[in-house]
Amino acid sequence: MNNRIQELRQRNNWSQAELAARLQVSRQTINALERGRYDPSLPLSFRLARLFGLPIEEIFDPDLD
Repeated sequence: MNNRIQELRQRNNWSQAELAARLQVSRQTINALERGRYDPSLPLSFRLARLFGLPIEEIFDPDLD
C-alpha cells in the first residue's frame, strides 16, 4: 500500500525514531511502513491520521489497480 508517511514525517522534521516514539511502535515498524513492506493495523492508521491531522485517505493509497 502506498503512503505519504515519510513525506509527512520529514515535513515535521521528525526522525523515524521520533515518529515511532510518538506512535508507540518500533523504528523498524516506521521503516517498514515507509518502504511499503508493512500495512498498518486499523488502530495504527487512526493514530497516524490523528497525529498528522489528516484523514486516513490522505495518508494511504490502497493502490487497488
